Amino acid sequence: MTFAAIPTRRRLAQAGLALAAAPALARPALARPALAQANWPSRPITLVIGYAPGGLTDVMVRMVAERLGRELDQTVVVENRSGGGTSIASTYVAQARPDGYTLLIGTNSLAINPALQPGSTPRDPLKELQPIGLVYYSPFAMAVQRSVPVEDLAGLVAYAKANPGKLNYGSSGNGSVNHLLTELLLQKAGMRVEHVPYRGAGPALLDLRADRIQLFYASPLDIAPLVNDGTVRLVAISAPERLPILPDLPSVAEAYPGCAGVLWQGLFAPPGTPGPVQQRLYAALRATLEDPSLGERVTQQGVVLMQGDAAALHRLLASEIEVWGGVVRASGIKPD
Repeated sequence: MTFAAIPTRRRLAQAGLALAAAPALARPALARPALAQANWPSRPITLVIGYAPGGLTDVMVRMVAERLGRELDQTVVVENRSGGGTSIASTYVAQARPDGYTLLIGTNSLAINPALQPGSTPRDPLKELQPIGLVYYSPFAMAVQRSVPVEDLAGLVAYAKANPGKLNYGSSGNGSVNHLLTELLLQKAGMRVEHVPYRGAGPALLDLRADRIQLFYASPLDIAPLVNDGTVRLVAISAPERLPILPDLPSVAEAYPGCAGVLWQGLFAPPGTPGPVQQRLYAALRATLEDPSLGERVTQQGVVLMQGDAAALHRLLASEIEVWGGVVRASGIKPD
């Protein structure tokens, strides 16, 4: 189960991932002598992620890092700093020396954590991190256990309303993207389903197979084996529009406008990173994402590459802070 890459800004706008004009980003003050900036990068770069090794994000980031290193003619080392809903990784980079050698692959959690964990840092990621550019997104597919007698999203909503409290849905943890996406659907559809949080997708998929949970928003790559063996059926996709490879699978947003979201990743640097370094980074990132061989590899992971500069990433993060903060507050979700 794969997805075609959609690397244009026009498609990005159509997908609803850049909704409003962003304020002009101030040019950061130079933090290093001009000579050092001109020679950048003169040593390996560390790319920090907030997830453990082996998952989709880790696999994807390592693909991007290898190609980015070739563009920069320097080694790009991926460093896993998991924990705290990715806040450990984002705090580490936000407080790092702003010289371009310590970078972050940030995700939706940057938008979620200010509402979910108001005491964690960065409290204001729009100010405490410097966006460089968009990288990719991965949609979720709503999987329904075969024990539930429904064939589509409308049938699922009707069944849940007729059987309140009978169904359980899993997530990758309290405040995870698939948790909030499911809560958003419950709010929009007016149905009640019990939440069972897990520490990652792996344990949730095991319980989905065993019918201990009946619903799960999963990445297409993770859920494909259960679809193929008939354990689950897919009823909707979380992306704002249908995907070319699954044209018969409707977007949830078709029935419930505004009920859409994806797992996205963007490249960030510490605040105060010199402008010339930012520009070199984005040029290398853009060239990386335009590489056809990378596009072919990532589609096998159910991933869509995105093109977008610092302003586009700023807009996306600002929009997500508003959306997911509202879901957290309305649902009363608390961190694990």
